Amino acid sequence: MTTDDFRESGLSFPAGFTFGSATASYQIEGAVAEDGRKPSIWDTFSHTPGKVANGDTGDVAVDFYHRVDDDLDLIASLGLHAYRLSIAWPRIVPDGVGAVNEKGLAFYERVIDGLIARGIEPVVTLYHWDLPQALEDRGGWTNRETSYAFAEYARVVGERLGDRVSVWTTLNEPWCAAYLGYAAGEHAPGHLSELESLQAVHHLNLAHGLALIELRKVVTKTDAKYSVTNNLASVYAADPDNPDDLDAKRQIEALRNRAFTEPQLRGRYPHDLLEDTKEITDWSFVLPGDLELIHQPIDLLGINYYNTDTVRRGPEHSTVGTPFPGARRVEWAEQPGPVTAMGWNIAPRGLYDLLVSTHELYPEFDLVITENGAAYDDRVVIGEDGERHVHDPERTDYLQRHFVAAHRAIEAGVPLTGYFVWSLMDNFEWAFGYEKRFGIVHVDYDTQVRTKKDSALWYARLAETGVIPEV
Repeated sequence: MTTDDFRESGLSFPAGFTFGSATASYQIEGAVAEDGRKPSIWDTFSHTPGKVANGDTGDVAVDFYHRVDDDLDLIASLGLHAYRLSIAWPRIVPDGVGAVNEKGLAFYERVIDGLIARGIEPVVTLYHWDLPQALEDRGGWTNRETSYAFAEYARVVGERLGDRVSVWTTLNEPWCAAYLGYAAGEHAPGHLSELESLQAVHHLNLAHGLALIELRKVVTKTDAKYSVTNNLASVYAADPDNPDDLDAKRQIEALRNRAFTEPQLRGRYPHDLLEDTKEITDWSFVLPGDLELIHQPIDLLGINYYNTDTVRRGPEHSTVGTPFPGARRVEWAEQPGPVTAMGWNIAPRGLYDLLVSTHELYPEFDLVITENGAAYDDRVVIGEDGERHVHDPERTDYLQRHFVAAHRAIEAGVPLTGYFVWSLMDNFEWAFGYEKRFGIVHVDYDTQVRTKKDSALWYARLAETGVIPEV
């Protein structure tokens, strides 16, 4: 990577470029036991002692469920073009299969209609990790029946909202759901099994394809677009002249990126992935016809990006409790700083490289940055005007540099059509609970008061003008 810091202002994005922000259902909604919703795996996981920092849960989160109108007004006040939200499966089909919850559908209908009334494009993600606990009790993503249950849930939502939703996204970050959930134990359901994680990889991919088939049967909005979001990584070799390090890079790229993009976009699993994991499984859970079902046409490929990976070939070690099944001789090199509050390195060049390389591999797809953002330790100050302020220069600088990287990718020929900042508001940050704040809007978790951070005001200027402002 180069030392270019990507700090620049005055760059104009193309007409029609979408500036948005994003959230996820379990992270913001609260109301976990209201109006027919039943537990998800994250309800169970967060209530298990020792799994989430400080014993935090999403029981209340930022109470979006009860504050919909005010929060939609907040989005509109920032001038954002689009809002990416996820739908909670256990609100719609509380047991995962069977009876449909009318109150759940009505809630999301209210959200979608509220967005449209305010001139904001709704971008809907069907799965952002809140699997109904009833399905996990039957094997979760290790059970292929979960893929078919997901397709039926997609059909139900598509029938109800398919005349209004502009963009449908099947899955968010299946890498996290499969590896962090089933191999590393860091996310729900908290398992430690390499085999289960690879089963989950396939059944998530299968769910993606089956859901697209069902959506296309029932969605009536003629210009609706279909997509999937993967958290792809720019992976670098610690020593780019060392063949062993380059092979470690290849191995992690296969597990992290191509295990999802190749079946989704090309209808095949990479041969090297199958070879690298043969000591774990023979992949016999991939049944005849599955790859054809997975490989459905899409209009947009969503990319979530936060940081980079640098790897080297190391000595043999166990992977139990680590995210990557079969990566027994891979070590992660320390990344150059500075870092965010998550400890993630700040590397806008990595975003540029990822956009360019993804376009080179899959040139027929438009790309969208569906998440990018940074956590910092923010605090509210009362200004001389008596108003609440949150000064977050590090986040504003982070966003400027990554928007510059995106702009340069467009100049290099990448068909990038939009950018969704993560996240709209501070919220429940999974296993980190409420310790990490990604929002461009501050939330006081005791009072639920929202305060626009300086980064939100900066982003509002970008959304209004399409020109990267000074920091």
